[in-house]
Amino acid sequence: MACVKAVPQPDLVLIYWSRNPLVPGSARRIRSVRVIGNTSPCTFTLVRGALLINALNCLLDNDIGFKVVYSKKTSNISGVLLLKRRS
Repeated sequence: MACVKAVPQPDLVLIYWSRNPLVPGSARRIRSVRVIGNTSPCTFTLVRGALLINALNCLLDNDIGFKVVYSKKTSNISGVLLLKRRS
């Protein structure tokens, strides 16, 4: 019988963000997050209402290994980011 090995799946993070439309230049804040896999040690930064920059600083750190694979502004005040952990 042949030995079957499971292919490791990548860790993915989908972030929907928005800014306050009443305050010009306001910071981007996380509105919702979906995680497939593991985001440790950055899980604590991926909460609703938290600053997007703090989450990105953690996830994009070279030791953590995520990279942005898709980025789209859905309007002047909101957007979507998809991050994937480098293998």
